[in-house]
Amino acid sequence: MLDPGSIARFRADRDALLIAAGIDPQARLGIAFSGGPDSLALLLLAAAAGPVAAMTVDHALRPDSASEATACADTAAKIGVPHTIARVSVAAAGEGLQGEARRARYAALAEWADAANLAAVLTAHHADDQAETVLMRLARGAGLSGLSGIRPSRPLVEGSPTRLLRPLLGWRKAELAAIVEASGLVAALDPSNANPRFGRTGARRVLSETPWLDPARVAASADHLRDADAALDILAGRLVVEATEVAGDSVVFTPGDAPHELRRRTLIRLFSAHFGAAPDGPALARLLATLAAGGTATLAGVRARGGTRWTFSPAPPHRSA
Repeated sequence: MLDPGSIARFRADRDALLIAAGIDPQARLGIAFSGGPDSLALLLLAAAAGPVAAMTVDHALRPDSASEATACADTAAKIGVPHTIARVSVAAAGEGLQGEARRARYAALAEWADAANLAAVLTAHHADDQAETVLMRLARGAGLSGLSGIRPSRPLVEGSPTRLLRPLLGWRKAELAAIVEASGLVAALDPSNANPRFGRTGARRVLSETPWLDPARVAASADHLRDADAALDILAGRLVVEATEVAGDSVVFTPGDAPHELRRRTLIRLFSAHFGAAPDGPALARLLATLAAGGTATLAGVRARGGTRWTFSPAPPHRSA
């Protein structure tokens, strides 16, 4: 029996995300269900709070994956939730095996959500996941957007009208484990969670072995950074309107005393809107330094000239020798 207070808390967290996304809180939702303790707790809470359906994606990466997916179907049946199994093919490619598995999983969830007319799909990412993500990105030298961590709401896949929502980012893993234990159901354990090859395993160990590093507070910092990230995006949008002008096929930007980060975000918007390019990372950082020094450079097919006013225009085609 679920605690009524936990159901009310979950419903409030869920509804806040749904309303922000313009979705009716009474709409039918999908649950990404792996069978693990976190997703089982999500399924229990979501089923108690409203109409849901569940999907398990079988990546066929372990010999027992098919039987594990069937066990998920059995668990969903015990809770009274309609369940679907999607089997996908995954091979190591550009994003690595885990990245490709994630891509295939979200693609399968998007196809299912569209066919089942689901308003959104919920995943069980929680505060401990958030803290691990922040530590991993901090170790890679991520900027503000990266340190904002896991987003509570985003499109399920690029271009999809279906939202991916994460209503448990304010919940601790131990709280979810207690919900599963009280239910009497048995959750599956994913052996990859203990595999030292994965960076997340190391971040998890750091958090567990460092008493003063509270995952809930790290996750709270991600919330603050996400707010700051959103604020800078709004300011960059205003700067595009107030400090740029179009002259023929050229765009002129007057940076004034705008700080580096606002200049960076503004250039990303300019390149995307006027030249169909999406530069970022070290190449864009070098361009910003060149322009600030009054120099000229070419990036992503765009010729840029610095000074007090920065001018961007299509680069002339290369002449063959």
